[in-house]
Amino acid sequence: MAVVRINGVNLSFDDYGSGEPVVLVTGTGAPGRVWRTHQVPALRAAGYRPITVDNRGIPPTDTGPEGFTLHDMVADTAGLIEHLGIGPCRIVGFSLGAMVVQELLLARPDLVRRAVLMATRGRSDALAVAMSDAEIEMCASGIKPPPRYTAFTHAMQSLSPRTLADEQRLRDWLDILELSAIDLSSVPGQLGLERIPDRLTAYGEIRCPCLVIGFADDLIVRPELCRELAGAIPGGRYQEIAGCGHYGYLEEPDAVNAAVIGFLRED
Repeated sequence: MAVVRINGVNLSFDDYGSGEPVVLVTGTGAPGRVWRTHQVPALRAAGYRPITVDNRGIPPTDTGPEGFTLHDMVADTAGLIEHLGIGPCRIVGFSLGAMVVQELLLARPDLVRRAVLMATRGRSDALAVAMSDAEIEMCASGIKPPPRYTAFTHAMQSLSPRTLADEQRLRDWLDILELSAIDLSSVPGQLGLERIPDRLTAYGEIRCPCLVIGFADDLIVRPELCRELAGAIPGGRYQEIAGCGHYGYLEEPDAVNAAVIGFLRED
């Protein structure tokens, strides 16, 4: 792990191996190490140099003295790419991390040569607004659900029916989710950042080759929203991965990694 001072905060990241760099930007409340089990080994085996980031609000990365916005996270990602001298590079984003990447493609198109956007959208629908409001209200209430309850709710929200019907696989997932349960009160600065206005028209200005990946059983970001985003990006491509929910890159990593690496290799 390395820490660098960027935009007034200490930004933590991990840089794996050598080869063509691929920056991986994760979602709300998650540390960069979530990529370590499946995506980092696959990318390294394919000859790439994965670089994972702990976004603002994820220790040991700072939050900054006055909170932060989605655009601050965009500036952090741009600053890291510039610090490492790797632009224009390939980049992969998941959920909130994909929204960071989408805005980076507009703000600093010179830094990205090819982008993969997973489980994301170009506008906040009613469900996204309701979830954002609920998470903010839960955090403000000071209530901390027990890890076992958090594991159960995350499983119901983020895994596919196929996984939920597999007793042994579900038990394994519940154990993992209980041990790694995200305490929303520890990441208040990130809550609500995924509640974006309608940016579909703006994304019509993106010129970087983009692959948008939707997960067929995703209840948090329904695949039709991913498909809509791909349609708004000139030349945007859409691919849907079957048998997985919002955590598709962890639930069906082989299929996701094949799609990501296949797209990254095209240039």
